[in-house]
Amino acid sequence: MGKTIVKKAKPVMLQGTSSHVGKSVLTAALCRILWRRGFSVAPFKAQNMALNSSVTADGGEIGRAQAFQAEAAGILPTVDLNPVLLKPTGDSVSQVIIHGRVYGSMSAVEYHAFKKDVRKYVLESYRRLERAYDVIVIEGAGSPAEINLRKNDIANMGVARLAKSPVLIVGDIDRGGVFASIVGTMELLTEDERKRVKGFLINKFRGDSSLLTPAIDYLEGRTGAPVLGVIPYLKDISLPDEDGVALDAEKKAGAGASEIEIAVVKLPRISNFTDFDPFKGSLSVAVRFVESPEDITGADMVILPGTKNTLEDLLWLKNRGFEGALKRHLKRGGFLAGICGGFQMLGACVKDPNGVESGRKAVPGLGIMEASTVLMKEKSTFQVEAEAGFPGERPFKVKGYEIHMGETRGKAGPFARITRRNSKRVSIEDGACSPDGAVWGTYIHGIFDNDLFRREVIGRMRMKKGLAGRGACTSYLSMRESAIDSVASAVEENVRMDDILRIIGVGKG
Repeated sequence: MGKTIVKKAKPVMLQGTSSHVGKSVLTAALCRILWRRGFSVAPFKAQNMALNSSVTADGGEIGRAQAFQAEAAGILPTVDLNPVLLKPTGDSVSQVIIHGRVYGSMSAVEYHAFKKDVRKYVLESYRRLERAYDVIVIEGAGSPAEINLRKNDIANMGVARLAKSPVLIVGDIDRGGVFASIVGTMELLTEDERKRVKGFLINKFRGDSSLLTPAIDYLEGRTGAPVLGVIPYLKDISLPDEDGVALDAEKKAGAGASEIEIAVVKLPRISNFTDFDPFKGSLSVAVRFVESPEDITGADMVILPGTKNTLEDLLWLKNRGFEGALKRHLKRGGFLAGICGGFQMLGACVKDPNGVESGRKAVPGLGIMEASTVLMKEKSTFQVEAEAGFPGERPFKVKGYEIHMGETRGKAGPFARITRRNSKRVSIEDGACSPDGAVWGTYIHGIFDNDLFRREVIGRMRMKKGLAGRGACTSYLSMRESAIDSVASAVEENVRMDDILRIIGVGKG
């Protein structure tokens, strides 16, 4: 009998000089490039700290970026792509999710001590992926130069050692100081860690890359590692962002430039703000993220998004004066919607008897809907199918996912009826809707991904303003696929891909 050959994937790891240098997008791009070249490939991020999350087919919760990277790789997302997810609930406390399920809440100090025990979960996931794919594209978190976090590291070089992976360092030239950042990162690595670094990628460059030649020559001479690509700043390509840093640049983008304006309140602990990406495909709609009541003036629709701490963000809304501003918005004939935590805020009260999110037992809601919410100990995480719509109209079939710890009950009629959770058929009322359809809320994330439903929402606003037609029904899935392909092609054109393939161990020569 012949010997059984166990498949073992070839890894490559992207680490950054800091957070938000573009690692997530470049990981997705590399996954798509490899997939187009015929490799089976999976993304992997051992530890992710993000409030944008997604749900796998079996109800596990992972980072939204890893679900998007799986799409780029042509595979279905699983919890192994992101075995550890940290969701901050306050300045120094995070909910810890391991293999898609809530493990508990920990302070930064508690989690730092716990990391030595987390390694086994990371290793379990990596080993399963290693046996199933040709290549694993690993994304780091933050920077490997955070030497205070080196002990028990499961985010950067600790994972590279575990996977025996070569490392590419990514730097963001758009924010300035990229060469100092790369040299400084290399200086703070140990000798063994520096040996793992096989090259650098300079990201988000605007202009003629030949102007960088003297600096690149110096960098390569100083570090002994090559610059494998200078990737241009990619404009007008809509891809999901991993965290709220991206919102700072776009919170008022497009204001006053389109026929329809949607204002999304940028809560301090905003989560799953990628829910609103589908509107970017409509030239007639501007979405802006706002932080003051004055900024909702002129908006056709205001949306209260998801949040990792409903009670504290509800207090923030009230203290900022949003309660009165939202009621005046409705009196002017505007629309108002709440997604997940934003839906909970619309009711009479949010109660937290078990201390799930904070030390507060209850906070009065905005009182716009006749409903109340109680936060439960167990989190609901499901992929769902539902029928959703407005009073007196034919409902739309929609797909999305639930991630919430609350149960909401009240007199208002339901907004949707969930017909499937994961693989199980159900019949569960979801959300609430006012009789005139001006105010509605739901627990379904991703509801705007559904093209016909999104068109209906836009059409209702157009009708209210006396604008002709309901607008084009752009396919969000097609738009997203096109964006992935465009980014992958731009990266492939501007990096030394043959050298990267050789570094991975799947190239020629």
